[in-house]
Amino acid sequence: MEQVDVDARLAAIEAVVCREVGRGAAPLMAATQGGLARAARAIVAVAQPTIGIITGFFVPTLDPPMAETDGPVGAAHLAIGFANCGWGVRVATDTPCAGAVSAALRGTGQAIDARIGLDVVPTGPAQAEAIASLVDRWRTAGVTHVIAIERCGRAADGGCYTMRGIDVSATTAPLDDLFTAGPWVRIAIGDGGNEVGMGSLPRDLIAGSVPNGEKIACVTPADHLVVCGVSNWGAYAFLAALSLLLPAKAASLLATVTPQIDLQILETLVRDGPSADPVAGVRAASVDGFAHPVHGTVIETVLAAARG
Repeated sequence: MEQVDVDARLAAIEAVVCREVGRGAAPLMAATQGGLARAARAIVAVAQPTIGIITGFFVPTLDPPMAETDGPVGAAHLAIGFANCGWGVRVATDTPCAGAVSAALRGTGQAIDARIGLDVVPTGPAQAEAIASLVDRWRTAGVTHVIAIERCGRAADGGCYTMRGIDVSATTAPLDDLFTAGPWVRIAIGDGGNEVGMGSLPRDLIAGSVPNGEKIACVTPADHLVVCGVSNWGAYAFLAALSLLLPAKAASLLATVTPQIDLQILETLVRDGPSADPVAGVRAASVDGFAHPVHGTVIETVLAAARG
């Protein structure tokens, strides 16, 4: 395939997922345009990568408190796609989100074996020691890249906040410290300004773009940042981008990227995680206020853009 054609398709994929959905994040997307292609090429630059994935966003104001549906779904797609390529995969979350992340992985219907390691960090007094131990484990495992997807990150005052400005620090382990601690390439996918990786953007840009931006803006930077309408969409796009750059691995990368399997992951996550959509305020197959048919259409459009 001609390089010009590849570049055009990568840009088309990014355009599908990096679109405003009502949060005011369009300026953040404009500032990170091209980030998807740069992040995908960073993976391809290593012949046999080992990839760490960080996800899970616990929302204590849900009744009962539970993790949100954005993040674990995308992380599950990424983990399976990478493992299918024969790459090493580690997935990290904290105890409040562990059930959700495990459920999402099971929901893929794929074998979750030794190819994919799940590392769970406790919240509370033991978290700093646990993160330090996990950094050593990932270094020993030869992790080359880390992808944070919809992971609440540290703000300027040291707290962690929802888009509404609610402090969730007590139920959020500072996995920013894992993201930044190693020699790995740092990739981040987010949608609201409060996620790990958003520190790559000027704080005043986030403050002037999204509600409560001054308070919630994450200060933890990434090497490559992708700002999407919904973070899960970034996972679909990332795998599609890699499939263009590594056509021999396309089937492996995209094995779960179908509307049907995505719904299966989401329904398993909601049922068994448990998990809910805090934007819609429902425990249903919904992410960031959008019912699943919206996400299924995004998948189909991403795949069509990859085909050209």
